[in-house]
Amino acid sequence: MKMKQTFNISGMSCEHCVARVEGAINALPGVKKVKINLKKNNGVVKYDDTQLTTEKIVEAVSAAGYPTEAA
Repeated sequence: MKMKQTFNISGMSCEHCVARVEGAINALPGVKKVKINLKKNNGVVKYDDTQLTTEKIVEAVSAAGYPTEAA
């Protein structure tokens, strides 16, 4: 089933940061769409919950250097 989840992402300061976060999320299986908002320090991810969990997304973004939590 498709899920839509918003994440609060800390530490982003430029478009390069946005690209790193998008890359970390897009590398995960089951990701359908990623929209990162630098001004709001958050992102919305649409994904297939049979292939991916919210926790895995948080882990991937945090591992890329941006502390993250589900909103």
